[in-house]
Amino acid sequence: MRWRPRSRGCSTIPTLAGAWARPGAAASRRTSPGRASPSGPSASTATPSPISRSPPAISARLLDRLRGFVFDLDGCVWQGERLNPGAARTLTALHRAGRGVAYLTNNSRARGAEMSAKLRRLGVTPVEPALTPLEIFGDVVTERWGASRVLVIGAPELAAVVAAAGHTIVDVKAWRDATVVAVGNDFDLTYERLAAAARAAAAGAAVVTPNLDPRLPLEDGDFLPGCGAVVQAVCVAAGVRPVVVGKPEPPLFRLALDRLGCRPHEAAMVGDSVASDIGGGRAVGMRTVLYAPDGAPPDAADVVVRSFDELAQMAGVAH
Repeated sequence: MRWRPRSRGCSTIPTLAGAWARPGAAASRRTSPGRASPSGPSASTATPSPISRSPPAISARLLDRLRGFVFDLDGCVWQGERLNPGAARTLTALHRAGRGVAYLTNNSRARGAEMSAKLRRLGVTPVEPALTPLEIFGDVVTERWGASRVLVIGAPELAAVVAAAGHTIVDVKAWRDATVVAVGNDFDLTYERLAAAARAAAAGAAVVTPNLDPRLPLEDGDFLPGCGAVVQAVCVAAGVRPVVVGKPEPPLFRLALDRLGCRPHEAAMVGDSVASDIGGGRAVGMRTVLYAPDGAPPDAADVVVRSFDELAQMAGVAH
């Protein structure tokens, strides 16, 4: 899927390269090994979108005036293979009320069609196409570095979108040939693969990743190490910083707004991560709703909800 500038109700979406352009951007810059942060390349060291200005604080009752809602999936709409309580009911009610609904996830192992199929399988209808970093990943590599030789540490789906964009996939044993290292959540990760990625990055290959999320939430509070955990290992060893394609960077948020036909202030980003969902939504001017069943400080987002039923009430679609 090529992402081209277009305008339709929302602000014009720039090219991918322009979407990241901002003062002080330092993505994928090399750092001296002696200066590498002891905690590794966190969201701050990867220079995510600055949250310099948040939208004015809004009253919860104003959620019923919003035209669109963008929902995170992992940890928000579902936990592993289980919908969070009230999610299906609230999402269906928003659709019936004529409110725009979009889905935006940092999943590094699937494209939007697979995420939409999972929503249907779990009982959510109707379902709009979901957005994942894989929708634009290959184009990011092209616009940043041109035709590249890419060492992929991640799922077969990640390698597939890289190859589909015209890039050459480099074998682990040929890591010296890589000009770019793509790092995703790799369930078949070995020390050999990890070492090859770190060596390629240390030798000058750029590092690009779908996200920096440290955990992948599962049912009952369980989790798997996330994409960010693998990226940290590579970048700490190599002394580099990655380019981040997904949240909290602006491009996918802007694409979601474009699909909704909304201006940023007309839509809310709903998610469970303050760093990825709330920070990214605020950075592009959206309203923000933090899904926090265990509670959170009221200033963590424009609105904090403990349940989907509470969100439905505030949005004026509860029955």
